[in-house]
Amino acid sequence: MAAMSVIGIDFGNESCYVAVAKAGGIETIANDYSLRGTPSCVAFSPKNRILGVAAKNQMVTNMKNTVFGFKRLLGRKFSDPHVQKELKHFPFKVEQRQDGGIGIRVNYLGEDNVFSPEQITAMLFTKLKDIAATALQTQINDCVISVPSYFTNTERNALLEAAAIAGLNVLRLMNETTATALAYGIYKQDLPAPEEKPRNVVFVDFGHSSLQVAACAFNKGKLRVLATATDPQCGGRDIDMALAEYFCQDFITRYKLDPRKNQRAFLRLLQEVEKLKKQMSANSTRLPLNIECFMEERDVSGDMQRLQMEQLSADTFTRVERTLRALIHNAKLRPEDIHSVEIVGGSTRIPSVKSLIEQVFNKNASTTLNQDEAVSRGCALQCAMLSPAVRVREFSVTDVQPYAVRLAWDAARHDDGDMEVFPAFHAAPFSKMLTFYRKEPFSVSAYYSNQVPYPDSFIGQWHIKDIQATPEGESQKVKLKVRVNIHGIVTVASASLVEKKQECGQNESIEMENASEGNGQAGEAHDAAMDTSGGGGGADGPEGAEDQNDDKKDKSKDKSKKVLVKTIELPIDAQVPGFSQHDLNGFMEQEGKMQAQDRQEKERADARNALEEYVYELRGKLSEGETLHDFVAEDQRNRLVNQLDALEQWLYDEGEDQNRQVYCDKLNELRTEGEPIKQRRLEFELRPGALDDFALTIQLTNKAIDLYKSGDAKYSHLADSDIQKVVEASKNALNWLEGARQTLAHAPRHHPPPHTTHQIRQERQNFESIVNPILNKPKPKEKTPPPANGANPTGDGQPDAPPAPAPTAPSAEQMDVE
Repeated sequence: MAAMSVIGIDFGNESCYVAVAKAGGIETIANDYSLRGTPSCVAFSPKNRILGVAAKNQMVTNMKNTVFGFKRLLGRKFSDPHVQKELKHFPFKVEQRQDGGIGIRVNYLGEDNVFSPEQITAMLFTKLKDIAATALQTQINDCVISVPSYFTNTERNALLEAAAIAGLNVLRLMNETTATALAYGIYKQDLPAPEEKPRNVVFVDFGHSSLQVAACAFNKGKLRVLATATDPQCGGRDIDMALAEYFCQDFITRYKLDPRKNQRAFLRLLQEVEKLKKQMSANSTRLPLNIECFMEERDVSGDMQRLQMEQLSADTFTRVERTLRALIHNAKLRPEDIHSVEIVGGSTRIPSVKSLIEQVFNKNASTTLNQDEAVSRGCALQCAMLSPAVRVREFSVTDVQPYAVRLAWDAARHDDGDMEVFPAFHAAPFSKMLTFYRKEPFSVSAYYSNQVPYPDSFIGQWHIKDIQATPEGESQKVKLKVRVNIHGIVTVASASLVEKKQECGQNESIEMENASEGNGQAGEAHDAAMDTSGGGGGADGPEGAEDQNDDKKDKSKDKSKKVLVKTIELPIDAQVPGFSQHDLNGFMEQEGKMQAQDRQEKERADARNALEEYVYELRGKLSEGETLHDFVAEDQRNRLVNQLDALEQWLYDEGEDQNRQVYCDKLNELRTEGEPIKQRRLEFELRPGALDDFALTIQLTNKAIDLYKSGDAKYSHLADSDIQKVVEASKNALNWLEGARQTLAHAPRHHPPPHTTHQIRQERQNFESIVNPILNKPKPKEKTPPPANGANPTGDGQPDAPPAPAPTAPSAEQMDVE
């Protein structure tokens, strides 16, 4: 089973899906409520954490301690305008941490606790990991987690930190639209061959809180993302808000009630309008909205039609159209270049969204993929491909880095430099080599150079250490590998010092090298140059080749001179946004303690439930006319029923919150009384069958005795003395059986039975062990007369076989190959 533990997680703003790659294909895992979607909700109580479905179910009653929508807070600062806008949606308390980050304040185990969005996400991942482990009966380690394609470096790092806290090993953070594209492509048998023109497919993922579109080019066994377009602030929840706003106005006018002034009422209204929106997607008639005991103990009602919903959400639909048109522009495609448009995400079920898509792309929106599960299925496929544990069809995936990235550095001669390393929509994962000439340590910083949905364009700073001038006081050649890794994170992956030792003509060679390297950056020959050698051909390009090409180039300059190249890895000090390892270790430890607390609370609750269940079950069966009523003496029954009543009372008074052992002790005590009664009842049901089986065995034995007496050939070989033994045993067995039946018929039911089912079966076995060996004794074989005139000695009426030839070594054809 170890091979099965590769999962894909679709981490959505509203709900999550977990899929697994199995021998039979991809399967979405159902949670402990038999639902495939698990709400992205984490709640806290005085005793434990409540995760997933259970958390969402008590959202209205425990709203101050039920956290949702935290995906949009990952890796962000409290002062971020985007965060401030989100806070309007939250009934729980969010505050600023000392480091400027976000703290979510909740009451857990009876005291105030502040958790980061990363910790809350880790709690949800713990639940998803648990759901998968229960379904697959194996430990879960490797996974691929989906991430919105618009997430920046900081947000991606934050998601990886959350997974680390939950003890997950993330093989890849996969863009949601790319995961959808993989789920689409891997099962398509009719994709064009690698040398043919690719099939362009557009994927529209319109979910609860964001819109993502991607254009992908497919060939057999290959998928390349061409471009993406996103609107992180446009989702199904915006439609919910528009509808809720309409009903708030309506209720103020008609009932003089303002739901915006009561968080609980507003939360209930949002839940109801979401249901209404879903109904309107399938129905164009006027539909009612009714909420009982809404505010001030008053019921409210209203109604709406699809046309009204479309008018109220006009702004959202305009944004959708803008994003769809942006994709055509980014991918440089015309509508006629597009083969089909696949739609996923809950909000694509809205008819006006479908018609918008059809209008922009001139294509019918296709729904060949499961709208809710496509992302998790794509992630599970990618996980199977990356994990050595599972064999899966090869399918290469080339993603894109949606934002342009530039690198800036402090220059050797105090004139800073910068350059764009990755233009927008550059293939990813991908590495590029940069060459610098330096006499001392230096720093490089990375920034996003175009608009990103994040207030800070800073990616990170890397300090390259251990560089000094050559003995001659010259600059040294330093090569930097800048990489967009498999998670879509931009990083300086490595730095190395290239030392060349030559027998003669050293100065001349270095000058040539400087000149040739410097052509790319006019006037900055010594400062930095983009090394165009290699650069990676597609996903994960030939990084090793980049260095080799470079050396070949240098060697080809002067074949007569021997060049010895020595590369030394340089230490890099990275400063990127996120938690320190010390903080992460603290969070992991805290998560471990919370898991232990959850387990302890679950065991306590299970023990209490088991006791409660036993009390109800036993009392029910002891009442008049029920199964156990006759199997217990009246005085004992009355005493037991009183004991059960008292126990029930105790369970709802001081027994409400005892520790596990107290419940276990009380249950064991009850069982010492209850189980013997149940046992007597069970005996009473099973005994008639055991007695009948014994009677049948005796009957069959007597029949065999009669056949023997009548001279039946079947038993003719048996000796009289043997049959006498059988007759004797049968007589004794019958006497025992009759006696047992008599005793049992007169024994009171509430007493332990004089003969148990086990004893009756034992008697039958003893009887069979005497009679069966005699009655089943095989007949002796008849002696065959000696063969006359050399006839066939086998006695099977066949002619004599010809004499066997002399043995020879078998030929290859004859050999019996095992």
